[in-house]
Amino acid sequence: MDKFKSIALFMSTIETGSFAATAKKHSTDPSTVSKAIKRLEEQLGLQLLYRSTRQLSLTSAGQKYADTVGSLYQQLESCEQELKSDNNSYSGALKINLPVSYGRMYMLPMLSQFKKTYPEIQLDISFNDEYVDMISDAVDVTIRSGTLNDSRLVAQKLSPMPFVLCISNEGVSSKGVSNKLVTSSEIDISNKGLSVLPWLLFRFKQTGRTMPINFCYQGCHINVEPKNVTIVDDGEAMAQMCAEGLGLSLMPHFTAKALVVAGKMRVVAELDEFANSGVFIVYPKRKYLPKRTQLFIEFVKAYLKEIGELPSKTWLDSPLKPS
Repeated sequence: MDKFKSIALFMSTIETGSFAATAKKHSTDPSTVSKAIKRLEEQLGLQLLYRSTRQLSLTSAGQKYADTVGSLYQQLESCEQELKSDNNSYSGALKINLPVSYGRMYMLPMLSQFKKTYPEIQLDISFNDEYVDMISDAVDVTIRSGTLNDSRLVAQKLSPMPFVLCISNEGVSSKGVSNKLVTSSEIDISNKGLSVLPWLLFRFKQTGRTMPINFCYQGCHINVEPKNVTIVDDGEAMAQMCAEGLGLSLMPHFTAKALVVAGKMRVVAELDEFANSGVFIVYPKRKYLPKRTQLFIEFVKAYLKEIGELPSKTWLDSPLKPS
């Protein structure tokens, strides 16, 4: 038995006046209480209690020890109760990190609903696509795509993250300027067929690298090097430009959704090699997860389910998806 537990039993015995009452309070037996206090006396080299068949009383050393340790023990108990209350309450601060496009397109409506439901929880939200060390930056929850390689964190899959090949609902010019438009049904998904069309390419801000047009479709490898390209470093802007007919574009399913549902853009193909990727909600591994963090995680999952996003499927699998 550790020293703190022995002190707790000693202080309770002073309060209750007997080993039996203390044992009942702590769900143990009187002999365990007596032995714990005896062990504490041996560690101190002092007698803390006078024992008789009728009652227990403090020695002068026991009184001094109780006066000193008692106040510290009460402060510690008070602190523990406060922390437990905070951990289990629907209040306190919640620091959230979200990817820019996913955060804006999927999370903003949910964040408003969450705040209205739990107004006492103070949200601290950051939108960025850079790597965040959740531990050193004290982030409570983040959303990430890809794979997780940090044993300090826990990840729950929210949905797959298929990439899609998109085109404007009106089609796209084979030269980018003429009135002759190639529609979604006329696109030849081959190296030759795709290379003659204009493209919008995504550039990663962190590295400056441009995402290549390199994917598998129905078992065939596609590697396109188009001559007519526009490079964009913002996913939402790229999707909007695609919808306006400036070129074909590869993008995550969540970037495409709003414009496809609005009838401004069409999905030409879903790509094969992104089938095992996913979107995850991530939080630090800990024995006791704060109630506010648990609430947020469950709120996110429930909201995504409402809009067709589940661990095994996305809105692309919905029968209501525009064809």
